[in-house]
Amino acid sequence: MRQLRTLAAAATALSLLAAAGCGSTPASGEGAAGEGAPVAGGTFNYAIDSEPSCLDPHVSLADATAFITRGVVDSLVVQDADGGFKPWLAKSWKVSDDLKTYTFDLRTDVTFHDGTKFDAAAVKANFDRIVAKETKSQYASTLIGPYTGTTVVDEHTAEVRFSAPFQPFLQAASTAYLGIQSPKAFTDYAGALCEHVVGSGPFVFTSHTRQQNVTLTRSATYTSAPPNAKHTGPAHLDKVVIRFLSESATRLGTLTSGEVQGISAVPVPNVAAVQANTALQLVRTDAQGAVYTLYPNTSRAPFDDEKVRKAFQQALDVDTLVKSVYFGQYKRAWGVLSPNTKYYEPSLEQKTKYDEAAANKLLDEAGWTTRDADGYRTKNGKRLAVVWPYTQQQAAVQQRGTFAQAVQAAEKKIGIEVVRTSVQTAELFGLVAKAQYDIFDESWTRADPDLLRIFFASTSKPLTGQNISWVNDATVDGWVNGASATADDAKRKDAYSRTQLWVQEHAAAFPVYVPAYLLAASTKVHGLRSDPASFPLLYDVWLTK
Repeated sequence: MRQLRTLAAAATALSLLAAAGCGSTPASGEGAAGEGAPVAGGTFNYAIDSEPSCLDPHVSLADATAFITRGVVDSLVVQDADGGFKPWLAKSWKVSDDLKTYTFDLRTDVTFHDGTKFDAAAVKANFDRIVAKETKSQYASTLIGPYTGTTVVDEHTAEVRFSAPFQPFLQAASTAYLGIQSPKAFTDYAGALCEHVVGSGPFVFTSHTRQQNVTLTRSATYTSAPPNAKHTGPAHLDKVVIRFLSESATRLGTLTSGEVQGISAVPVPNVAAVQANTALQLVRTDAQGAVYTLYPNTSRAPFDDEKVRKAFQQALDVDTLVKSVYFGQYKRAWGVLSPNTKYYEPSLEQKTKYDEAAANKLLDEAGWTTRDADGYRTKNGKRLAVVWPYTQQQAAVQQRGTFAQAVQAAEKKIGIEVVRTSVQTAELFGLVAKAQYDIFDESWTRADPDLLRIFFASTSKPLTGQNISWVNDATVDGWVNGASATADDAKRKDAYSRTQLWVQEHAAAFPVYVPAYLLAASTKVHGLRSDPASFPLLYDVWLTK
């Protein structure tokens, strides 16, 4: 999921398979009858399929970074299951009528893990750092939008200002990416913050051993639990060890052997076996946010031609491909937003049909009328080929390498050569930044439709933005920027609906499937829950002895 996040995390991210939001199967420990009172102590060993290249959430856009640091850093507000917001580090807040100023009344009893106090100056230091060029933020700077600065009104009052109305700020502020870190750490660990995250959360960052694990230790003095937590005070667990195991069989094997108590990214062929194992529990949910999608680079040939893009899309029998590769575990996607994301446009469903004859006709109309000896279409002596770069780690996520092979076979039938090029992460960064690719694939979890601005606004180009289709359309800019500038629900819905329909009409993205996040754990693990972005939360977890 989200190969651009995977990029920045050395091809991590995208499939911290967690349980969250609508449609999840409840995990044990959420009030299940007869499970008893939580037990304090123990170490929760949890294996994930990717390792972040950086653990600083202000810098990294990796899912793995958000998951790991969510237990270390608290946020100003918390988003509840209904999409509303409740106090966390902020006791209350006021929003100006023009949506340009957010004034937060802050808690007075919070201390960072290094002993320094949380206050308004800390809020300012964090947000100013996120937008500073030297931070090289890959996602947080996009989330914070048109931020202009924070005024320290007094020790416990912070006034956050924007140059334009910015409605999505509270949701952004609820994420780990805008989590509040200790300003003292910015100096103490200058140049090394990717390995030293200091927050005020229930767990203290203790160590990171590359290619092995991250260890978090319980904060004995934690008192700032969010209101949606199941308890207050310190975490139940003594320690959490997050292991990095990219190989699916190895990850699953460590769970069934008891070496770890939980894993992300359950391989879809093994879901039935996990469900049949009485010693295990499976938690499943369809993610919120942007579905797994192939994004064409519309800024260069051949995908600068809308007819070629539409032909490519109509040549894909998405229903059959998703069912055959993913064993029925994932739902076919129709638009770039998942169906349980706010303002999803349901009229997109059934609009894009598999039609090989129509695809061939479109390519004829686009001038690709001849074929070479290998059966690929040509025009003016040039083969119709599209380049799809990837890393080996990306291909392993949710069997996307296997899916790509199916795409290659489908496109060959209409004469398009899909060239898969394996590259290293650094090289992929360069290709994306310079728009030197034709297809890029990713999904992106966020509990807010503001993702449409991040993905399609002309000002949101890689790598500081995620407009990897390189859409440059003033009308689209008006919709997505207008939606972020109003609190009027009807206006936001209309703008986001129009954007989704435009993307489909102009084949600016090829939606494939809705990622189903699959987390498996021992039945000895209790209290499993997740935030609206699908990241597992560790604070309430406890273990049966």
